[in-house]
Amino acid sequence: MHIHNTFILWFTVMVSMAVNAQDILHEKPYFTRQDSLRGSITPERVWWDLTYYHLDIKINPEDKFLSGKNTIQYKVLQPYSVMQIDLQPPLKLIKAIQNGKELQIIHDGNAHFIELVDQQNTEDINELEVYYEGRPKEAVRPPWDGGISWQKDPNGNHFIASSCQGQGASLWWPCKDHMYDEVDSMLISVNVPSKLIDVSNGRLRKVEQFGDTKTYHWFVSNPINNYGVNINIGDYVNFSEVYDGLAGNLLMDYYVLKDNLEKAKEHFKQAPKMMEAFEFWFGQYPFYADSFKLVEVPYLGMEHQSSVTYGNGYQNGYRGMDLSGTGWGLKFDFIIVHEGGHEWFANNITNRDIADMWIHESFTAYSENLFLDYYYGKEASADYVIGTRKLIENQSPIIGPYHVNHHSVGTDMYYKGSNMLHTLRQLIEDDDKWRQILRGLNRTFYHQTVSTNQIENYISKETGYDLNEFFNQYLRTTMIPTLEYKIDGTTLKFRWTNIVPKFDMPIEVSINQTEQWLYPKAEWQSLTMKERIRAFEVDRDFYIRSKKL
Repeated sequence: MHIHNTFILWFTVMVSMAVNAQDILHEKPYFTRQDSLRGSITPERVWWDLTYYHLDIKINPEDKFLSGKNTIQYKVLQPYSVMQIDLQPPLKLIKAIQNGKELQIIHDGNAHFIELVDQQNTEDINELEVYYEGRPKEAVRPPWDGGISWQKDPNGNHFIASSCQGQGASLWWPCKDHMYDEVDSMLISVNVPSKLIDVSNGRLRKVEQFGDTKTYHWFVSNPINNYGVNINIGDYVNFSEVYDGLAGNLLMDYYVLKDNLEKAKEHFKQAPKMMEAFEFWFGQYPFYADSFKLVEVPYLGMEHQSSVTYGNGYQNGYRGMDLSGTGWGLKFDFIIVHEGGHEWFANNITNRDIADMWIHESFTAYSENLFLDYYYGKEASADYVIGTRKLIENQSPIIGPYHVNHHSVGTDMYYKGSNMLHTLRQLIEDDDKWRQILRGLNRTFYHQTVSTNQIENYISKETGYDLNEFFNQYLRTTMIPTLEYKIDGTTLKFRWTNIVPKFDMPIEVSINQTEQWLYPKAEWQSLTMKERIRAFEVDRDFYIRSKKL
């Protein structure tokens, strides 16, 4: 997902402010039983593994009403008799059926516990049908305060879309709403008034006419996270192209409002450019079988897998703004590049607990400057990511609390995270090796849910460095490493402060216009030069602070 509207306001009004969060007291968030039911792998979840969904729903735009069922296929991992299915009010889970038998449901807020009567034998593949209906939460400020957006296009036609990353997919459909278990494949069947078109994830299998309505059947053949599932309904027209990618021919489909067709044909030329750059940096697009789509929606946009949504007004930048303040952010459409980058980090590699959402957002924010690197060079890339440092707040650690469906507050998972990765690139000192690490991540964790520790351990192993303290510093604290130094004639003294124990990151500096590495620790270190030190400068590519004493 992309950054918050208040982030933009903060950027334009307070661009010069730096916040030292370690001097600010913050109240710990209060978590409820509902938070735990949503965010933890409960006993009613752990015993079964998702294999297939068929979400079959009818949309009534006039009444903002949704009804239908989800057929849930699962593999039994261990015998158990209660299944947790999640669905958020005001939607109602009205019935559950297995093998023709209607089952008892115990409702507990957003969680619904279905009491199974048939024996659940280990290794069995079983099915359960759950029926629901109601008026789902209407999106207030999508995609951040998500739900269903019930809008009209300029011609008065219904223009409808789902967005639910923060609140979860159970906001509009019943599912196992936890990131750790992705369904292997999925059929999405959406019935809409016949003059409208639904666009969802995957490939369109068929369209069926039923009186004055049509049902669009979309099949997703790859694993997909719950919040990545979407519906987009409007008076769409379609155009497409075939991209010659690393894994062969990739269908790239575009669905836009009729009045925007000509400008979309021109502006969406950025989509294959995005694909080319990210296949270079991250490896092959992870969902060739499901195609790639850009779909116009009545909000800014989001990273729905193989159905990326777009609402940036056919302009470069973030709603026409350069987030970095360098000019480079106006060289590309933020939504096409950022949300496209999420196909690798979020949809291919998915965090198993939302506390680790930095895996999605830090790498994808970093992908913006890699896009610039590919087309405009390394200095442009560095200008951009360094320019975004003014957006870093340091009000809370990037990693949030676990098991309660709560990510860190603020925006540091984007631009503090991207600057952390930019710093790591400098430590590696080998751009090809860094690129192979990024590609290796997507290959090693292909279509998987992961933890922060898995990502950390992989990068440490591939670099040959113990990066434990590096990641602790940048992910688990709000402290910015500070290089304190003294200059006395030919002698430079230096040390790290504001650091976690054992933090000893080397850093590149310029002394008398000559570049060299320093190896600071928490204790004072000394370096004696052959001549008096007249000039000292820290390489700008390292996200640290420096302080002359």
